[in-house]
Amino acid sequence: MSSSDSGPSSFGPLEPAMAHYRRLKREYQRVLDRAAPHLLYRWLGTGGLLIVFMLRILLAQSWYIVCYAHAIYLLNLLLAFLQPKFDPSLEADLAADEIEEGGSDDMPSLPSQKDDEFRPFVRRLPEWNFWLSATRSTIIALFCTFSSVFDVPVYWPILLVYFFVLFALTMRRQIQHMIKYKYIPFDIGRKTRYGTK
Repeated sequence: MSSSDSGPSSFGPLEPAMAHYRRLKREYQRVLDRAAPHLLYRWLGTGGLLIVFMLRILLAQSWYIVCYAHAIYLLNLLLAFLQPKFDPSLEADLAADEIEEGGSDDMPSLPSQKDDEFRPFVRRLPEWNFWLSATRSTIIALFCTFSSVFDVPVYWPILLVYFFVLFALTMRRQIQHMIKYKYIPFDIGRKTRYGTK
Protein backbone atom coordinates (compact mmCIF):
# COMPACT_ATOMS: atom_id res chain seq x y z
CA MET A 1 0.00 0.00 0.00
CA SER A 2 1.48 3.37 -1.00
CA SER A 3 1.39 6.49 1.14
CA SER A 4 -1.27 8.02 -1.12
CA ASP A 5 -3.64 5.14 -0.25
CA SER A 6 -3.43 5.72 3.48
CA GLY A 7 -6.37 8.15 3.52
CA PRO A 8 -7.24 11.80 3.04
CA SER A 9 -5.98 12.86 6.49
CA SER A 10 -2.40 11.79 5.80
CA PHE A 11 -0.26 14.75 4.75
CA GLY A 12 3.14 13.04 4.88
CA PRO A 13 5.87 15.56 5.64
CA LEU A 14 3.27 18.29 6.24
CA GLU A 15 1.61 16.37 9.08
CA PRO A 16 3.40 18.28 11.92
CA ALA A 17 2.50 21.61 10.32
CA MET A 18 -1.13 20.55 9.86
CA ALA A 19 -1.32 19.32 13.46
CA HIS A 20 0.03 22.70 14.63
CA TYR A 21 -2.51 24.50 12.39
CA ARG A 22 -5.39 22.43 13.83
CA ARG A 23 -4.20 23.15 17.37
CA LEU A 24 -4.05 26.91 16.65
CA LYS A 25 -7.50 26.77 15.07
CA ARG A 26 -8.94 25.04 18.16
CA GLU A 27 -7.30 27.63 20.43
CA TYR A 28 -8.67 30.49 18.32
CA GLN A 29 -12.17 28.98 18.52
CA ARG A 30 -11.78 28.58 22.30
CA VAL A 31 -10.92 32.29 22.64
CA LEU A 32 -13.95 33.23 20.54
CA ASP A 33 -16.20 30.98 22.63
CA ARG A 34 -14.97 32.63 25.83
CA ALA A 35 -15.58 36.11 24.39
CA ALA A 36 -19.12 35.38 23.18
CA PRO A 37 -21.08 36.24 26.37
CA HIS A 38 -19.14 39.47 27.05
CA LEU A 39 -20.97 41.81 24.66
CA LEU A 40 -19.86 45.12 26.18
CA TYR A 41 -16.19 44.13 26.51
CA ARG A 42 -16.12 42.76 22.95
CA TRP A 43 -17.41 46.03 21.52
CA LEU A 44 -15.14 48.10 23.76
CA GLY A 45 -12.18 46.10 22.44
CA THR A 46 -13.27 46.68 18.86
CA GLY A 47 -13.78 50.37 19.62
CA GLY A 48 -10.25 50.49 21.03
CA LEU A 49 -8.91 48.88 17.87
CA LEU A 50 -10.78 51.47 15.78
CA ILE A 51 -9.27 54.28 17.86
CA VAL A 52 -5.77 52.85 17.38
CA PHE A 53 -6.45 52.55 13.64
CA MET A 54 -7.71 56.14 13.39
CA LEU A 55 -4.75 57.44 15.41
CA ARG A 56 -2.43 55.57 13.05
CA ILE A 57 -4.11 57.24 10.04
CA LEU A 58 -4.14 60.71 11.60
CA LEU A 59 -0.57 60.63 12.92
CA ALA A 60 0.92 59.13 9.74
CA GLN A 61 -1.14 61.45 7.49
CA SER A 62 -1.45 58.67 4.91
CA TRP A 63 -3.33 55.43 4.05
CA TYR A 64 -6.55 57.37 3.49
CA ILE A 65 -7.73 54.89 0.87
CA VAL A 66 -7.41 52.06 3.43
CA CYS A 67 -9.44 54.11 5.89
CA TYR A 68 -12.08 54.84 3.24
CA ALA A 69 -12.37 51.18 2.19
CA HIS A 70 -12.61 50.14 5.84
CA ALA A 71 -15.32 52.73 6.53
CA ILE A 72 -17.35 51.55 3.50
CA TYR A 73 -17.06 47.95 4.70
CA LEU A 74 -18.21 48.91 8.21
CA LEU A 75 -21.15 50.83 6.71
CA ASN A 76 -22.10 47.73 4.72
CA LEU A 77 -21.96 45.63 7.91
CA LEU A 78 -24.08 48.19 9.78
CA LEU A 79 -26.74 48.17 7.08
CA ALA A 80 -26.89 44.37 7.11
CA PHE A 81 -27.16 44.51 10.92
CA LEU A 82 -30.11 46.91 10.76
CA GLN A 83 -32.04 45.03 8.08
CA PRO A 84 -34.43 42.16 8.74
CA LYS A 85 -33.44 38.73 7.48
CA PHE A 86 -36.68 38.47 5.54
CA ASP A 87 -37.21 41.80 3.81
CA PRO A 88 -40.88 42.82 4.11
CA SER A 89 -40.76 44.77 0.83
CA LEU A 90 -39.68 41.65 -1.05
CA GLU A 91 -42.29 39.57 0.76
CA ALA A 92 -44.98 42.12 -0.13
CA ASP A 93 -43.90 41.99 -3.80
CA LEU A 94 -43.89 38.17 -3.75
CA ALA A 95 -47.31 38.07 -2.09
CA ALA A 96 -48.72 40.51 -4.66
CA ASP A 97 -47.30 38.42 -7.51
CA GLU A 98 -48.71 35.26 -5.92
CA ILE A 99 -52.17 36.82 -5.62
CA GLU A 100 -52.03 38.06 -9.23
CA GLU A 101 -51.20 34.53 -10.39
CA GLY A 102 -54.18 33.14 -8.49
CA GLY A 103 -52.20 31.60 -5.62
CA SER A 104 -52.91 31.77 -1.94
CA ASP A 105 -51.86 34.55 0.41
CA ASP A 106 -49.86 32.35 2.83
CA MET A 107 -46.67 34.42 2.78
CA PRO A 108 -45.31 35.41 6.22
CA SER A 109 -45.38 39.10 7.03
CA LEU A 110 -44.77 41.50 9.85
CA PRO A 111 -47.69 41.86 12.30
CA SER A 112 -50.00 44.66 11.20
CA GLN A 113 -52.44 44.74 14.13
CA LYS A 114 -52.17 44.53 17.88
CA ASP A 115 -53.70 41.03 17.94
CA ASP A 116 -51.34 39.56 15.34
CA GLU A 117 -48.86 36.89 16.34
CA PHE A 118 -45.58 38.16 17.79
CA ARG A 119 -42.69 37.73 15.40
CA PRO A 120 -39.29 38.69 16.76
CA PHE A 121 -36.96 40.82 14.68
CA VAL A 122 -34.42 38.53 13.02
CA ARG A 123 -31.42 40.38 11.65
CA ARG A 124 -29.86 39.72 8.29
CA LEU A 125 -26.46 39.92 10.01
CA PRO A 126 -26.47 38.73 13.65
CA GLU A 127 -24.65 40.79 16.28
CA TRP A 128 -21.94 38.16 16.74
CA ASN A 129 -21.10 38.09 13.02
CA PHE A 130 -21.22 41.89 12.90
CA TRP A 131 -18.74 42.16 15.76
CA LEU A 132 -16.45 39.44 14.41
CA SER A 133 -16.37 40.89 10.89
CA ALA A 134 -15.83 44.43 12.18
CA THR A 135 -12.98 43.31 14.44
CA ARG A 136 -11.29 41.23 11.76
CA SER A 137 -11.57 44.00 9.19
CA THR A 138 -10.15 46.55 11.63
CA ILE A 139 -7.16 44.31 12.35
CA ILE A 140 -6.60 43.75 8.62
CA ALA A 141 -6.90 47.49 7.92
CA LEU A 142 -4.45 48.22 10.74
CA PHE A 143 -1.93 45.78 9.27
CA CYS A 144 -2.42 47.35 5.83
CA THR A 145 -1.18 50.64 7.27
CA PHE A 146 2.24 49.05 7.83
CA SER A 147 2.80 48.51 4.10
CA SER A 148 3.59 51.30 1.66
CA VAL A 149 1.84 49.33 -1.11
CA PHE A 150 -1.53 50.44 0.28
CA ASP A 151 -0.49 54.09 0.65
CA VAL A 152 -2.15 55.38 -2.51
CA PRO A 153 -2.01 59.18 -2.76
CA VAL A 154 -5.54 60.59 -2.76
CA TYR A 155 -7.13 63.89 -1.86
CA TRP A 156 -8.69 62.86 1.45
CA PRO A 157 -11.31 65.65 1.85
CA ILE A 158 -13.16 64.34 -1.22
CA LEU A 159 -13.21 60.82 0.24
CA LEU A 160 -14.46 62.16 3.56
CA VAL A 161 -17.27 64.19 2.00
CA TYR A 162 -18.23 61.31 -0.28
CA PHE A 163 -18.39 58.91 2.68
CA PHE A 164 -20.61 61.26 4.71
CA VAL A 165 -22.94 61.79 1.74
CA LEU A 166 -23.10 58.02 1.17
CA PHE A 167 -23.72 57.43 4.88
CA ALA A 168 -26.51 60.03 5.01
CA LEU A 169 -28.25 58.70 1.91
CA THR A 170 -28.10 55.04 2.91
CA MET A 171 -29.22 55.70 6.47
CA ARG A 172 -32.07 57.90 5.22
CA ARG A 173 -33.22 55.09 2.95
CA GLN A 174 -32.90 52.56 5.79
CA ILE A 175 -34.89 54.75 8.20
CA GLN A 176 -37.60 55.24 5.57
CA HIS A 177 -37.74 51.46 5.14
CA MET A 178 -38.09 51.01 8.93
CA ILE A 179 -40.91 53.56 9.05
CA LYS A 180 -42.73 52.12 6.04
CA TYR A 181 -42.68 48.53 7.33
CA LYS A 182 -42.97 49.47 11.02
CA TYR A 183 -40.02 47.65 12.54
CA ILE A 184 -37.34 48.67 15.02
CA PRO A 185 -34.07 46.74 14.91
CA PHE A 186 -33.30 47.29 18.61
CA ASP A 187 -34.84 45.84 21.78
CA ILE A 188 -34.04 48.81 24.01
CA GLY A 189 -37.15 49.97 25.83
CA ARG A 190 -39.46 47.66 23.90
CA LYS A 191 -42.49 46.45 25.82
CA THR A 192 -43.16 42.75 25.89
CA ARG A 193 -46.04 40.77 27.29
CA TYR A 194 -44.10 40.30 30.55
CA GLY A 195 -42.74 43.82 30.96
CA THR A 196 -39.99 45.98 29.55
CA LYS A 197 -36.99 44.28 28.02
